[in-house]
Amino acid sequence: MSTSALRLEPVTADNFDAVCAISVRPDQQHLVSPVVKSLAEAYVHGETAWPRAIVDGDEVVGFVMAFFDIAWNPAKDPADVRSGLWRLNVRADAQAKGYGRFAVRAVAAELRERGAARAYVTWHPGADGPEPFYLGLGFRLTGELSGDQTVGVLDLAADGA
Repeated sequence: MSTSALRLEPVTADNFDAVCAISVRPDQQHLVSPVVKSLAEAYVHGETAWPRAIVDGDEVVGFVMAFFDIAWNPAKDPADVRSGLWRLNVRADAQAKGYGRFAVRAVAAELRERGAARAYVTWHPGADGPEPFYLGLGFRLTGELSGDQTVGVLDLAADGA
């Protein structure tokens, strides 16, 4: 991984096929939606979704999607508006090289620029899930569930991500 060549790019006609071809390891497929579903959700939720290709040099190595300013549980508390990390898919052969960590840090930086104080993320609990990854980046458990997923939060003013 060359940090000088590592960046997030919008998903465009030029990189669409490479982004859609991203596939996580078979043992992770139940943990994250395929990129094509995320792109469809980004289209439907265009006002709040921020889909990006994770690019190293000329190579698409992953996909990340943030969300901005959504009403978390409007029936319970319409004033609870949150932003955070919606999806993270790193190509199976590109994992454990720092791309996921880079993407989370880049999303955190974008959220800070937009004035957010916290970043939220959800994940499927379990021994094979990404909880150690997110906790290692400074997220802490909120004690909430979103559907069947664990909710984590990162304080952007004090984080290391």
